[in-house]
Amino acid sequence: MAQIKVSNLTFAYEGSYDNVFENVSFVIDTDWRLGFTGRNGRGKTTFLKLLLGQFPYQGKITHSSCFDYFPFHTGDKTRNGIDIVDEIYPDYDYWKISRELSILKVDDSVLFRPFDTLSNGEQTKVMLSVLFSRDNYFLLIDEPTNHLDEEARDLVANYLKSKKGFILVSHDRAFLDTCTDHILSINKNNIEIEQGNFSSWMENKSRRDAFEVSENDRLKKEIHKLQETAAEKAKWADKVEKTKYHTRIAGLRVDRGYIGHKSAKMMAKAKAGEARAEKKIAEKSKLLKNIERADDLKISPLEYHSNVYAELKNVSLFYDNRKICGNVAFDIKRGDRVALKGCNGCGKSSVIKLLLGEKIAYEGEYKVGSGLVISYVSQDTSFLGGNLKDFAVKEGVEESLFKAVLRKLDFSREMFDKDMREYSEGQKKKVLLAKSLCEKAHLYIWDEPLNYIDIFSRMQLENLILKWQPTLLFVEHDKTFCEKTATKVVQVLKENF
Repeated sequence: MAQIKVSNLTFAYEGSYDNVFENVSFVIDTDWRLGFTGRNGRGKTTFLKLLLGQFPYQGKITHSSCFDYFPFHTGDKTRNGIDIVDEIYPDYDYWKISRELSILKVDDSVLFRPFDTLSNGEQTKVMLSVLFSRDNYFLLIDEPTNHLDEEARDLVANYLKSKKGFILVSHDRAFLDTCTDHILSINKNNIEIEQGNFSSWMENKSRRDAFEVSENDRLKKEIHKLQETAAEKAKWADKVEKTKYHTRIAGLRVDRGYIGHKSAKMMAKAKAGEARAEKKIAEKSKLLKNIERADDLKISPLEYHSNVYAELKNVSLFYDNRKICGNVAFDIKRGDRVALKGCNGCGKSSVIKLLLGEKIAYEGEYKVGSGLVISYVSQDTSFLGGNLKDFAVKEGVEESLFKAVLRKLDFSREMFDKDMREYSEGQKKKVLLAKSLCEKAHLYIWDEPLNYIDIFSRMQLENLILKWQPTLLFVEHDKTFCEKTATKVVQVLKENF
């Protein structure tokens, strides 16, 4: 059993004054199925790149492993899938690629189509098939579930469960539970490794957090009482000390030695009380350092004059004269939270585009209420660039509110001054979600809103939806999120052609 040893690792990006890691040390066994979690921007992808030797760093990382990283760089996506495979892995065996695609329930004919015509999920599955077809590598798997439908996530999770030797970055709780046996967590102030899956780690973290909050409250009360008592004793000691010079009893001089001794004794008790209080303060300072801040979010839906917001009747959608899906029928009523489900490439995003008024070839009937205001979050974040202030102005949202929402989503103030091109993928997605939360709309349409979003922020969004109950249409493959938030599920079936 080989190990990866990290000793006193310190790293900061060139030109940055903020360390991503500072004097970090831990050990990983290479036969672990290691889930890697932490809030967006904490350095999960950065650590994988350090393992690959892509950046200089201080400290030591010692190992004897050969690493393979997902996702691969795919270059010109107008080429056929098989050309992309050849670029990634020139020595590939076609039968192995075909076998892995079959396990992922994808026909190998996708390899002979232009890569950019495949859905995001299909592209992901092609890259995973390359990754899984290679032998004798320790796998660094960076968020493979993004764009994968639920069925594919289950397939990949069960596949990984049968393997050993990988680090898996994922924010999908059910996925992590299925295929990991250890969790590596980047916390606010340290990095910890724990045996078990995500749910067991989260349960233990919740217990630790609850204990620390309780201890913090107890110590706060004790410190206040000790400080109050010490101040009172010091006040009395000072008062007694003054009686040495200004008081006579029955005309006789007081015993200054006795009074001085009494005053000193009371002052010693006051100092002892202060020392105890300082000790309690030191204990208290060790608490709450890793409790994740997850402030409540707010959304302000507009009231619509009708109970029915939109309706589709027996709609079929087409791409290049080919039917993508057929017989799509559902309505969206006030208070509905509709989850569009279906396999990759079945047309879920196309249904959304139709409702948004984009030019999509279709048959059947659909109707969107007149004057309906829609707030939309797209899958794509690649267009984001420049600063947040200009983005807020361009999108017509109030800058101060927009930044306040981002702060609640774990953005530091330093992030506000950076170009959005420097953000992690999760941080970019939070920008789009924050914009939507600032918009007053009748209907919110979110297309895979949780891609790259960390688990704690997912929980914040779940709580937001359950509390404010906006009318929502969304595509999302996170099983836990859907189970908690959806009031209606619509299956979109892919046409065979």
